[in-house]
Amino acid sequence: MKSTRSYTMTSRARAVEETRRRILDASVELHGERLVADISLDDIAERAGVSVQTVLRHFGSRAGLVEASVEHGRAEVEAERRTPVGDVAAAVRTIVDHYEQRGDGVLVMLAQEPHQELMARVTAAGRRLHGAWVEEVFAPYLDTAEDPAALADLLVVATDVYTWKLLRRDRGLGRDLTENRIHHLVRSLLGTAGPAQP
Repeated sequence: MKSTRSYTMTSRARAVEETRRRILDASVELHGERLVADISLDDIAERAGVSVQTVLRHFGSRAGLVEASVEHGRAEVEAERRTPVGDVAAAVRTIVDHYEQRGDGVLVMLAQEPHQELMARVTAAGRRLHGAWVEEVFAPYLDTAEDPAALADLLVVATDVYTWKLLRRDRGLGRDLTENRIHHLVRSLLGTAGPAQP
């Protein structure tokens, strides 16, 4: 009897966590598709396949959902960007994969930052995250660079979402060619500094 009750509680906890994740995923997705002013709790609930009451039961309020969504999105982005330190090819492949999945949504957010406080906060955090990613992934090159700060700045630009946009959306290049162009740009910046590449 005890094991049955334990299994039921575990199953229920799993279901609660899955519902919470669906709501957070729906919120993050919608914020990458629409203006903040155009997103209602009804929209998020519908996307997640739950009721508004369920959303409020999990997060207490719209503000609570927003805060949890920001943290959820940040954790997902960090996980998607994980790259072996010093591996240039993997770094470029990872960042292009990331932009293929989220780049257009990031651009929607960036367009709102001058007049939308939430998006300004999200995009500012995104810039910090990107800078930290560059410093971590390219550390072996930065450590041996003549001007590490300048190289870090240029690597931030070379791997930025706007660089992806210019190549992928504005110039209409395919995904693989976009990766090739960014890889060429990054390798040009790194020159012969740092560890040998496989």
